[in-house]
Amino acid sequence: MQTAIKISLLFYLLLCGFGVKAQFEVIPNAIFDVTPPAQTKTDFDKQKDITDVFAQIFNKHQQRIDTMAELKPFKLHWSTVPAIGYTLQTGFAALLSENVAFYTSIAPSQKISSISTSITYSQYNQIILPLQADIWTKDNKYNLILDWRYMDYPSTTYGLGGNSLIQNGYRIDFNYAKIHQSVLRRINKNLYAGVGYYLDYFWNVREINPTQLPTDFEKYGLTKTSVSSGVAARLIFDSRLNQINPSQGFYANIAFRPNFTFLGSDNNWNSMVLEFRKYFKFSPSSKNVLALWSYNWLTVGGGQPPYLLLPSTGWDDFFNTGRGFIQSRFRGSNMVYLESEYRFGITNNGLLGGVIFANAESFSTTPSNNFSTIAPGYGFGIRLKLNKFSGANLCVDYGFGTEGSRGIAVNLGEVF
Repeated sequence: MQTAIKISLLFYLLLCGFGVKAQFEVIPNAIFDVTPPAQTKTDFDKQKDITDVFAQIFNKHQQRIDTMAELKPFKLHWSTVPAIGYTLQTGFAALLSENVAFYTSIAPSQKISSISTSITYSQYNQIILPLQADIWTKDNKYNLILDWRYMDYPSTTYGLGGNSLIQNGYRIDFNYAKIHQSVLRRINKNLYAGVGYYLDYFWNVREINPTQLPTDFEKYGLTKTSVSSGVAARLIFDSRLNQINPSQGFYANIAFRPNFTFLGSDNNWNSMVLEFRKYFKFSPSSKNVLALWSYNWLTVGGGQPPYLLLPSTGWDDFFNTGRGFIQSRFRGSNMVYLESEYRFGITNNGLLGGVIFANAESFSTTPSNNFSTIAPGYGFGIRLKLNKFSGANLCVDYGFGTEGSRGIAVNLGEVF
């Protein structure tokens, strides 16, 4: 474990170095009176967000100061969401979420950078503290990706494979520290390649009143602690300009993660993620977008991941797969997932919007690794514009799954 922590700290220092380099590269040498990335002043003047609404309510009639200056390099655009929500996995939960977005240059092709964090405390005494960053340096030369998370997380598991029964669910408890970070460099206009270091540490793992013995968790290999430490090789194609609220472009992410005992991992094992997203905007003036998402999480090349790191519903990096199902509803060695979402405007000023969505997921059985069942989900949602400059929305969705499964999902920023 000490080896894994040292490697993670070293990688963090390297990330800091890249960040400092990026800041000193972006010294504006012109007045910011050109078209900002992907938008025009007229576009922003027509749009409204929650800040504009509050200004109108409190009779602050004057326009926000210099709309164009809002998009100068390193101008920070904050979005804060204090909320009380409910999901199947957390019960009622109090949430405070913060997102800051910024550009590192004024070039029209510059991608937007974002850093987000939140604190969640739930009815089931769960604590979730994430810190996530997606930073693009000047002219999109480097992409810095960080995903850190602490969780104290009593939750429910249902066993392995796509045929697990909802009535066999039982509680497990664990503490979890996730430290993932990557640096990618541009190969050509939208293609990036890079490496990262991933550490996943679970401790105080225990089952609480399982319904059947021995459980799938015990048969698979239940231990009180688990350390997975490995490198990551990543290839990303990203033609989106706004990753917070995409309306165009294509995104592909291929990530191969081998874990090694010499890096502090409990055992050697490999996983791969193949992810693809496509966005269709039917006309330049339309607010409507059709978004498609494929997320495939595979165990490859032998080795056995820890039970809690097996592909599972709602355990992607942003906890977004499987709307309509409780998190961890399905778990297996391999996961295939598809989702489509139609996004549409409700008000002409962009303040309110809506979505309808449908998804399907399949998990391989154990030990045959065959895909035998498909679990469909569907639902609808509402969107409230929090910041028109970053495009950040408050997203509230209600989803339905099989066996009477249903629930609310809340996000700061689009689901995908």
